[in-house]
Amino acid sequence: MTAAARFVVFGEALTDFIREEDGRWRAVPGGSCWNVARAAARLGLPTGYAGAVSRDLFGEEHLRLTREAGLDLRFTQQVDKSPFLAMVVSKNPPRYFFVGDDSADLNFDLAALPRGWLEEAEVVHFGCISLVREPHASRLLALSERVHAAGKRICFDPNYRNLMEKGFRPTLTRLCALADYIKVSDEDLSGLFPGESRESALAVLRTLAPRALILFTMGAEGMRLLTPGRAFEQPAFPVKVADTVGAGDASMGGWVASMLTRPKALPEAHLAFAAATAAVVCQHHGAYAPTEAEVRALLGG
Repeated sequence: MTAAARFVVFGEALTDFIREEDGRWRAVPGGSCWNVARAAARLGLPTGYAGAVSRDLFGEEHLRLTREAGLDLRFTQQVDKSPFLAMVVSKNPPRYFFVGDDSADLNFDLAALPRGWLEEAEVVHFGCISLVREPHASRLLALSERVHAAGKRICFDPNYRNLMEKGFRPTLTRLCALADYIKVSDEDLSGLFPGESRESALAVLRTLAPRALILFTMGAEGMRLLTPGRAFEQPAFPVKVADTVGAGDASMGGWVASMLTRPKALPEAHLAFAAATAAVVCQHHGAYAPTEAEVRALLGG
């Protein structure tokens, strides 16, 4: 029998088409929200990925990796729609665009969720471009209100992308007010609060989210965990970096997994676990989902 999903992640799965230096394209399964769910499940947290994928080789690859991660398949839907694609035309500097009009991600049926899922869930995640792609974005925002009203904790990762340049501020404001946990990167701050310094942008975010725990990721500079009354610092783990794809998503999955599976651990222990999860991912190409054993090994047992 499948264990009840303690962590449920709503949002997009997509396939990244990455243009390499030789002009060839490399297809990689991904999507911020799917990455978060997959990371948490691989770390041993009963998790459901509540999103839709296509009925083709791209969707089948997502489903294969979803099964391998141990995600609760009752939450994932496969629909007769085209795949959602991210065309990464340059990695440095990052340049990309999205392909997906009426694609699979937009056709997730909230009415088909497992019966009683909200009563069983402890934390529910929302994030990234699923919150700006209509009509699903409005449905997710309404769902976040329902989750909050049910007394469940909300996890939010804005994960800034260029689709958020116009009209995202009301959604950002509302989800910050609802969220118990927020992850934001230094790059996210630059996009969400253009013209603001790092510290000034964090101050604005704190104003929007006065009660939330905020995980602030800074790449090679490490991470901070900001509570309403205190800040914790965590240096980056020294590893050989293959690439950083999916590291931020994995840090979110690792953070939530640590909090739910080790509720008595100190905040700095959860922060270190999140950082170690991201570091393991950086040692691999693509959005790798690490195991708990790999993270523990990096933490020294």
